[in-house]
Amino acid sequence: MALKKVVERQTGVALWRQIADRIRLSISNGDYDATGMVPPETVLAQEFGVNRHTVRSALAALGEEGLVHAVQGRGTMITRKDRVSYPISRRTRFSQGLGRQVKEIGTRLLGHAEVPASGEIAAALAVSPGSPLTELRTVSSGDGRPLSMSFSYFPVDRFPRMAEEYSRLGSITKALAAQGLDDYVRVSTEIVARHADADELSQLKLSPGAIVMEAQSVNVDLDGKPVEFSRTRFAADRMKLRIET
Repeated sequence: MALKKVVERQTGVALWRQIADRIRLSISNGDYDATGMVPPETVLAQEFGVNRHTVRSALAALGEEGLVHAVQGRGTMITRKDRVSYPISRRTRFSQGLGRQVKEIGTRLLGHAEVPASGEIAAALAVSPGSPLTELRTVSSGDGRPLSMSFSYFPVDRFPRMAEEYSRLGSITKALAAQGLDDYVRVSTEIVARHADADELSQLKLSPGAIVMEAQSVNVDLDGKPVEFSRTRFAADRMKLRIET
């Protein structure tokens, strides 16, 4: 008899969502590659110790994400969509990182604002708390499919036209170059995985329960002075991050 996979009750997280997360992870790990199909509902219900309706809700959510689709008379098939590999290295650039994996790369400015530097961001950028920063909120896509969304921060005193130049050029690298910074490098990246929040679900066109990988990073000029702090959320089912050393 197969052992039941544990789902936690009375945690505030719906059972169907927990099951969707487990199935999503199994798909990502290649557990079903031999058949290309998710196990039947009856098998999943027994494995997780729930009824078929709960399993059906989990599969429906994964279907909305585009991970699986039902085939009459056969069951639930995995929709093969290769994830884009994105390198994180000393010189991380979105367009160059995607390379030839996609035909069309798009960036969209959702909004911008001048904000005071909070404690964490101020420390990362080596500025005083409360110093003015330009915040850019962007979404990047490949072949029309949203891949990531970012909040990026730049010192206003050094880059006073950041929002204007990004709106004109559609590139952070080009916007920095237009203000006298020809090159910069990545000095740190921290990555965590978590469930997408409501804004990320909307902007990245994900379904409830989807996972994002959040990369918090700092870029500096060639003299070591910080120029950008960013938090980028990558859609985990569409991208895989590759650390290059």
